[in-house]
Amino acid sequence: MAHEQRRLAAIVAIDVVGYSRLMGRNESGTHALLKAHLVERVMPSLTRHGGRVVKSTGDGVLAEFGSTVGALSALIELQQGMANANREQPEADRIVFRAGVHLGEVIVEDNDLYGDAVNIAARLQGEAPPGGILVSRAVHEAVRGRIRAEFNALGELSLKNISRPVRAFRVEWKEADWPTETVAQPQSLRSPATPASAPTHADNPSIAVLAFRNLSGDAEREYFADGVVEDIITTLSRIPNLMVIARASSYLYKGRSVDVRQVGSELGVRYLLDGSIQIAGGKLRISCELIDATSGRHLWADRYDGTMEDVFDLQDKITSSIVATITPRVMRAEIARAQAKPTDNLSAYDLYLRALAEIGPDPTETSLNHAVELLQRAVAADPQFASAYGSLASAHWTRVNYGWGSSDDTKKGFEAAKLAVELAKDNPVALYLGGVGIASLGGRPEEGLAHIERALAINPNSPSALRFAGAVCCMIGNHEESIRYFERAMQLDPKDYLAWESYFGISIPCFFFGRFDQAFHWADRALQIKPRFGATVLVRIAAWAMAGTRPRELRDTVQQLRAARPNMSIATIMRHMHAYRSADRELFKTALRKAGLPE
Repeated sequence: MAHEQRRLAAIVAIDVVGYSRLMGRNESGTHALLKAHLVERVMPSLTRHGGRVVKSTGDGVLAEFGSTVGALSALIELQQGMANANREQPEADRIVFRAGVHLGEVIVEDNDLYGDAVNIAARLQGEAPPGGILVSRAVHEAVRGRIRAEFNALGELSLKNISRPVRAFRVEWKEADWPTETVAQPQSLRSPATPASAPTHADNPSIAVLAFRNLSGDAEREYFADGVVEDIITTLSRIPNLMVIARASSYLYKGRSVDVRQVGSELGVRYLLDGSIQIAGGKLRISCELIDATSGRHLWADRYDGTMEDVFDLQDKITSSIVATITPRVMRAEIARAQAKPTDNLSAYDLYLRALAEIGPDPTETSLNHAVELLQRAVAADPQFASAYGSLASAHWTRVNYGWGSSDDTKKGFEAAKLAVELAKDNPVALYLGGVGIASLGGRPEEGLAHIERALAINPNSPSALRFAGAVCCMIGNHEESIRYFERAMQLDPKDYLAWESYFGISIPCFFFGRFDQAFHWADRALQIKPRFGATVLVRIAAWAMAGTRPRELRDTVQQLRAARPNMSIATIMRHMHAYRSADRELFKTALRKAGLPE
């Protein structure tokens, strides 16, 4: 049975007052006007203040916020903007929203939220006056003194299907405290020359997955395209620090010819994933592309081919591959964005991104030192930043592995790793980075593997988590499972710029299994991408020595290695392998002796 995921959130429920009456009077006009308000006002207000739209219910929206101040700010801004917009509409045709907010624990399942907190928010919304907002006592206590608004106590309300009375407050504000754009009408109801206000992009990366176009000429295939998009959104939503727009919002653009920069502006996202499906004669092709919505530049494009014999298995494979491929592309674009910013007054997240750039695929001693400094500043700015603690552990661990570290790095990296998993909650990056730090720096591979497996339960499509799981399985001697993890990582994204880590990683369990030819093959592939990585050179040397092949190349490689690293010895190598089981360490030691390395 899967572990139930819960989290604390501010839940926002919004709906239209008198929607049935409006539809009865003017169905097409009401639908068009509501759709315009959703695109131009509701979604931008929510995303601008850090909200995530969970679902749209036709005449309403359910959203979650990590901040109660953000939730209430978004609603006051929305209601004030709607009041301005409605001044130019006949009273009988006005779209008027009412809203409720509650702070509580929710159950997270797929891309949806459940629980008492959701029900209370919805019932508060039903009690709110037209154009108004009701909040629970929990919200009132969280925002009191932190927002420009007054709260009128309504006492304890008995809400439908809620077992206990809920103390509620009506939110009141002064228009002067919440200035909005002077333009009243949504863009779709204005002349093209009238500029629209655009939401600011959140500090963290944000993405919307547009409806994939069905090019099959068969309307019944629409379900497959929608299913792929829904799976992609659900899986992306598990990635920390990535805000993902709900399908209800991104599907407002379905079937429309749109400008990607306009869509990005209206939804308040930096990235868009667009795509199409084509099915003919039992064969399937899915094409997709990742777009920078701020510039319209295409960051990546690919296509996936298969057959429809096992449609749901194929859908899962395609979804996994797309998500695993685009995630590092988004992160690299975010790192480039952070590096282009001025260096003063940086937020914790920007410091974190800059540190990732310093660690990079090919770090130097200087860049790692700088990464440690940046990450220390990031966690000082935000002591709850789990991913930053995980990357700090990784930086210390990398310094030790490259021979640039000391016992102090081991100690500090282990402490950072423990903090990463303690603070991680449902953050897979913090879990797998902390887990590998606990395994390698703390010498606790079983404990570290448990954290990495938690990360994979949250996001099973992370090549990095799979690689770390493979590495730690190898430490504890579970070599078959180690190989499976590395093979899965390579299958998910064969073009990953860190694919050499999978090649190097799989070479080690192959060696311990006595498959020396395979160990050499994978080590050689890794060295073709990263030629000077010392650990991979050692695996190749060990495989040659045990197989008794290529004696001349073995001798030359050992001489080159000793010239490049004169202080290297079997004893120092064994210290780096302290977390491996003794039988595997002895086999590797035997191979290095055969190769001629000094004791």
